[in-house]
Amino acid sequence: MSDQKKGARSGGHMGPHMGMPVEKAKDFKGTLKRLLKYLKPRRGQLIVVFFMAILSTVFSIVSPKIMGRATTKLFEGLMAKFMAAKMHKPIPSVDFEYIKHILLILIVLYAISAFFSYIQQFIMAGVAQKTVLEMRKDINDKLQRLPLKFFDSRTHGEILSRVTNDVDNIATTLQQSLTQLITSVVTIVGVIIMMFTISPLMTLIAFVTLPLCAIVTKKIASTSQKYFSGQQKELGNLNGHVEEMYTGHKIVKAFGREGDSIDKFNEINERLYEEGWKAQFVSGIIMPLLTFINNIGYVLICVVGGIMVTKKKIEIGDIQAFIQYSKQFTQPIVQTANIANILQSTVASAERVFELLDEIEEIEDSVDSKILESPKGEVKFEHVRFGYNEEITLIEDMNIDVKQGQTIAIVGPTGAGKTTLVNLLMRFYEINEGRITIDGIDIRNLQRGNLRSNFGMVLQDTWLFNGSIRDNIGYGREGATEEEIINAAKAAHADHFIRTLPEGYDTVLNEEASNISQGQKQLLTIARAILANPSILILDEATSSVDTRTEIYIQKAMAELMKGRTSFVIAHRLSTIRDADLILVMNNGSVIEKGNHEELLEQKGFYADLYNSQFTSGSLEKEAV
Repeated sequence: MSDQKKGARSGGHMGPHMGMPVEKAKDFKGTLKRLLKYLKPRRGQLIVVFFMAILSTVFSIVSPKIMGRATTKLFEGLMAKFMAAKMHKPIPSVDFEYIKHILLILIVLYAISAFFSYIQQFIMAGVAQKTVLEMRKDINDKLQRLPLKFFDSRTHGEILSRVTNDVDNIATTLQQSLTQLITSVVTIVGVIIMMFTISPLMTLIAFVTLPLCAIVTKKIASTSQKYFSGQQKELGNLNGHVEEMYTGHKIVKAFGREGDSIDKFNEINERLYEEGWKAQFVSGIIMPLLTFINNIGYVLICVVGGIMVTKKKIEIGDIQAFIQYSKQFTQPIVQTANIANILQSTVASAERVFELLDEIEEIEDSVDSKILESPKGEVKFEHVRFGYNEEITLIEDMNIDVKQGQTIAIVGPTGAGKTTLVNLLMRFYEINEGRITIDGIDIRNLQRGNLRSNFGMVLQDTWLFNGSIRDNIGYGREGATEEEIINAAKAAHADHFIRTLPEGYDTVLNEEASNISQGQKQLLTIARAILANPSILILDEATSSVDTRTEIYIQKAMAELMKGRTSFVIAHRLSTIRDADLILVMNNGSVIEKGNHEELLEQKGFYADLYNSQFTSGSLEKEAV
């Protein structure tokens, strides 16, 4: 099952709950250093962000202390009124002008703090997006240079997850968590300093609750960890089941298994509910418990502060400011712990991205690599040996000599090595021994781009992209004119059906090209290959899933395409390759028989058995090999 089926990856942001499972990097320091290299070109902007964060936080921290002065002045005015009334003296007025002055100062301070915070976020957004822009560019460039072996050995979901989920995780952390971390650290340091300036004794009392908070948080976090892990597992199971059922909903309905599908969904959904409920409940009691512990601290601070006020060792406004600071102090500590988890997750994401960037690339073209100017299409395999890994040899001592314009058919059972032969010819894989030549030149001495441009491919799995029919055909050759595209479509017997569509050549194919038939798709890929005008063709016949009329069109189109070109045909229906100049019969990676149709039938060997097994007397062909 692909990563897409497994649900949310653990590399994403963990949210506000400290119990959420965190994936850790194998080499945290090394990966972090490498990630910082991407930030190095923008260190000037980061320094500005750092100072903006400090200034924004400092102006915010100073505010409670100033607000305390207004409280003190208001308290003193009220007490003066009370005392004057008690002693029957003239009642003085409260100094509201002073309080108004303080409030104006606070508004200015908060406005300045917000301004610096805005500048910080603005710059950091640019830094984060520029960084991931470069990272995505490096990933895309890397993917273009990776050999086919890399893509064959990994699921599409895994590769996509690294390119999208992991990079998005890095971007979010850079833009949000990094600035939050700076702000939290500055807040903690600033608040401690302000608390000490007000009262060292009350600061020590405030610190008494910290170890208790840490113990409670650690205990609950470790308990909720296993529940979150279970939740992630069941979420993956649910996503996998839903994807499988909706992808194959026709089969489910055809066999009447809707009830079983619903029962299984309900079973997994119930397990997900149980795990999710436990995870959310256990992690959710962290904040209430921390609030309870902190409230005990506030009570102690208020009691001690009240005593100090009565002894005139401290002003009442300072008590109010101190309580505000003690509240400000707890939040950044919890936030810093959360960010530490997020950073672990982000570095793990970065590590997966760097693993991709460190993959072994295709062997680079040599400096003196050649270009085929006027290719003829003569292909030769000389003592070729190949295996996908060193332990198992798939092709042993293969020798083939193909002349210009010949049609070579490759037949054999599944796993015989037919597709491998094509992969070696296109140099998607490197051979272990021997050599393959085109027009007498070893393909390893040719530029890859030039080598592959000489091949045209019509495969069993048609590939068309989301775009117009004109663009899909024009993909065969850059800069092709409208007339050339239409001529290619006519040669492929596709022009008629295209013109019957409401939008004609402007008809937009959807992502899976499901708005046209399988046979029509195949005709478009043939038109694309005709437009490319290659010297060598690789044809993987795909007529088994189309009706007889469309199959005739496809056969005619292929015949048009093969005229005057060297063609390699991977045959599924043996009747289609009876006219081939040479038929290679493969089994277990070796060419066990070769010759034309009549010669191979006369040998009464593997090919003859294969051919006869597809027919009864005078009947139509059976299913593909």
